[in-house]
Amino acid sequence: MDNEFLDISTSLRLQLGYGIGHILNDVCASLWFTYFLVFFHLVLEFTAAQAGYLMLIGQIVDALATPFVGYHSDHTNNLMSTRYGKRKLWHLFGTGCVLLSFPFIFMECLGCKITHKWAQMFYFAAFIVIFQIGWAAVQISHLSLIPELAEDPHVRTHLTAIRYGFTVFSNIFVYIITWMILHFNGNCDKEQVGPADAWKFRQIMLIVLSVGTLASVLFHFTVTEKPSRNQIENDEYESSTLHSDILRKFLLYQVAGIYMSTRLVVNIAQVLIPLYLHRTLGLAARALAVVPLVIYLGSLAAAGVQRLAPRSFTRKLSYLSGSACALAGFIWVYLDSDQYYKVKFIYIVAVLIGFGGAQMLVTSLSLTADLVGESTQASAFIYGIMSFTDKLCCGAAIALIQMYADDAGIYYYRDALSWVCGAATILGLTLTLLLPNQTHNSLIFNGM
Repeated sequence: MDNEFLDISTSLRLQLGYGIGHILNDVCASLWFTYFLVFFHLVLEFTAAQAGYLMLIGQIVDALATPFVGYHSDHTNNLMSTRYGKRKLWHLFGTGCVLLSFPFIFMECLGCKITHKWAQMFYFAAFIVIFQIGWAAVQISHLSLIPELAEDPHVRTHLTAIRYGFTVFSNIFVYIITWMILHFNGNCDKEQVGPADAWKFRQIMLIVLSVGTLASVLFHFTVTEKPSRNQIENDEYESSTLHSDILRKFLLYQVAGIYMSTRLVVNIAQVLIPLYLHRTLGLAARALAVVPLVIYLGSLAAAGVQRLAPRSFTRKLSYLSGSACALAGFIWVYLDSDQYYKVKFIYIVAVLIGFGGAQMLVTSLSLTADLVGESTQASAFIYGIMSFTDKLCCGAAIALIQMYADDAGIYYYRDALSWVCGAATILGLTLTLLLPNQTHNSLIFNGM
């Protein structure tokens, strides 16, 4: 194998090139999870339930697409994939789908904005389906590159932390752009978000999409995918048999449960916090950009901690520290809502949730990379299973929360945020502490 791939920790170009490969997905996901319900419910004036159903459609499509992409990414074997790289080929396909569909999601219905909302749902659902298929293709292909670029578990954690660091930067960029657009085009310190802000969200979408497109182009020029070692040494190994063996391992479902619980914490918090700020705390439009920004500053600190953590810092200890911070934040959300909390303490809570969620997420991704180990020919399939559980559960949870939101009281989103995310944090921590101790590269192929 190439020296660059054997010693990836010394290759700054490859690290940066890999890290920026998910920026397009990251900026779209930031708008999707943070502002989708805000845009459709508060700006386009869909009911809370209708907005929840649209998000559920997207999450279901994403959930179904991820194992499909994962399976076929592992089985892609043609002349073009050999020359260009099968993971990068799927990444390119996904990028095209995202760019063709996402702009229409954060704009008013073209030529039909005065039609009935249920009719408009078909219009938006079509673009949401295309977007989620593309998003899944980019996510799975990018994740499955980690085990192929690095063999050492510590280096894989390093790559995962870099990937998450760029995710944090992408989210911070989105929130800064959102704050700037809202701040310089209206009195966002006093006014709440409403239908008149539709053009502002369109501007935000176009700016961040341009940056994401540039990052994707640079990724494809700077990262060269090599055939995995197992692909070279085990050409006669039947992939279908390998996938069947993987599905029989209990540890796969345990790690999938950890990843699902972690994503529930991160994604549900990202979705509900703007609505919690708007409805429960009654804060102005400015807070809908500033508080999520503070959350991701906390996430950035967690990425730095993961980057500098010594090898002796175990996965269990890392997840425990993250879940403790996140749980403290959700308990604080439930217990406090006075004026001083709105002005000062909400930012401390944001840091706790951001740091804790990021620590948990990077650790769960590292556990998934450990699960793959040296068997990189099945990496996309495994990442697809992880993502399937995450997307389906998140979509169902958000839709269920939104079904009862229209007629609920002002503390509804506070209760949903604290109880749902708190319970998911405890579940993820419990499953992590029950993991067997393992020092080998591959967890799943060492008899676990």
